[in-house]
Amino acid sequence: HRVKGFLRYQACTTGSCFAPENVPFSFSVLVAASGSPTRAINTGLFERGSKSIERSTSSDVKGIRFHGALWLTLIGIFLGGLALNLTPCIYPLIPITVSFFGARSNQVRGNRLVNAGFYMIGLCVTNSVLGVSAALSGGMLGAVLQNSLVLIIVSGIILTMGLSFFGWWELRLPTAVVNAASRGFGGLFGSFFMGLTLGVVAAPCLGPFILGLLTYVGQKGDPVLGFLYFFVLSIGLGLPLCILAVFSGALDRLPMSGDWLLWVKKCFGWILVGMAVYIIRPLLPGAAPKAMIMAIVLVAAGIHIGWWDKTQADSRRFGTIKKVAGILLIVAALLMVSGIRHVREGISWQPYKEDLLIQTRNEGKPVMIDFYAEWCIPCREMDKSTFKGSSVQELANHLVAIRVDLTRKSPIHEKLVKRFEIRGVPTIVFLTREGEEARDLRIESYVGPDALADKIRRLLKEEPKP
Repeated sequence: HRVKGFLRYQACTTGSCFAPENVPFSFSVLVAASGSPTRAINTGLFERGSKSIERSTSSDVKGIRFHGALWLTLIGIFLGGLALNLTPCIYPLIPITVSFFGARSNQVRGNRLVNAGFYMIGLCVTNSVLGVSAALSGGMLGAVLQNSLVLIIVSGIILTMGLSFFGWWELRLPTAVVNAASRGFGGLFGSFFMGLTLGVVAAPCLGPFILGLLTYVGQKGDPVLGFLYFFVLSIGLGLPLCILAVFSGALDRLPMSGDWLLWVKKCFGWILVGMAVYIIRPLLPGAAPKAMIMAIVLVAAGIHIGWWDKTQADSRRFGTIKKVAGILLIVAALLMVSGIRHVREGISWQPYKEDLLIQTRNEGKPVMIDFYAEWCIPCREMDKSTFKGSSVQELANHLVAIRVDLTRKSPIHEKLVKRFEIRGVPTIVFLTREGEEARDLRIESYVGPDALADKIRRLLKEEPKP
C-alpha cells in the first residue's frame, strides 16, 4: 500500500517569519494478513536519542499564559455561563434537574453534594472535549477562517440562530433525541449522565454560544485554553444547579417562570447579533468602521430591549430594569464612538497594482512597500505599534504606502516575491523617486516606530529632528 501526504511547516524568528511551506512525502507500507507473524524493522529510527530538552517549569508557563487579560476573559466566560441559566431553554430544566437530586431526599447533605459534584463533572467533560477538539484543529480552522467567505457564512449562521431568539423562528431538537438524553439512571452514574446530556437537551439555547466560543478557540489553536474556557463555562452553567441540588429548599425561592424570560431571551438574541458582527469585523477597513458597526448594534439593542419591546411582567420593577439596561447599552455605544477620534488608524495603505508603481515613478514620488501576512506575528505587532507612531504617520504623508498581503498565495504576489527577493515577512522595501530600490534602507524584521521613521527620513533626504 502506498501512503501519501504532506508536511506543513513554517519557520519564524522573533523578528520575522517565512511563508508556510508544504513538503510532500510518500512511502510504501507492507500490510500483513491477519494472524501472520511480523518482525520489527527500522528499529534504529525509533530509538530514544541521548540528547534531551529540558522541560519548561510551571513558573515559566505561568508568566506566559496567566496574565490579566486571561483572567478577565475567564471571569467573563464564567458570568456568561451563569447568565445562560436564565435562557428559556435552561430555566425550565432547573426544577427538573433539582427534582432528580430531590428524589434522594433520604440522603444526607454530603451525599447530595457528591451527586451534584458528579453532575458538574459530566457537564464539564462534555463541553471541555468540545473545547480541546476545536483547539487541536485550530491550525486548520484558523487557516479556514482567514477566508472572507467562511467568515461571512459563520457569521450568517450565528445571526440566523440569534434571530430565533426574537421569535422569528424556533429551533427545536427532535423529541426522541430529547427523551433519550433526559432518560434518568440511578446512582452516581445517573448524576454524571445528566451532566453529560444537559448540553444536548439545551442545544437550542447553548448551540449558538458554543459555536461562537468554538470559533474563537479554534483561532487561538491552544488546547489548554480550549479546555480552560469550556471548563469555566461549564462551571458557570452548572454551579447554580449544584447549589440548588444540595440545598433543595432553595428551589422554592426561584422566581416563577413567566414573560420576563422572553425578554431575557431577546437580550441573548442581541448578544448573538453582536457576536455575528464581531466575526466579520476583520473584513472592515480601519478601526473607525469596526467601532461604528459595533456601536450601531449596541444602540439598536438598547432601544429595542429598553423601549420597543412590549414584554410585561408582574413586577413593577421590570419596566425600570428594561429602561436601565437600554440606557447602559446606549451609553456604551456613545463611549465607543467617542473613543474613535482617539484611535490612531496607522498608515493608509493602498493595495499593490503595477499601474500604481508606474504612476508613482512618472510623478516622481517615493514609495514604501510593506510585505505582510495575517500569519505573521511580527507584522501584527508593527500594525499595532510601529505604523501608529505619530512621526511615522506624519512622514508617510510624503510618500506612497503600498501593502502586499501574502496571506494567500497568488501568481502576482509570487512574481513580486521573486522580483524583490523577499525571504520572509515583515519586509519593507523603499523605492526612490526614480523607481529604484534603496537597498540600504530595506527592513526585514520587526522594527519600532523610531527606526522606521529614520528610514523614511533618509528616503526623503530629511535629517532627523533633534
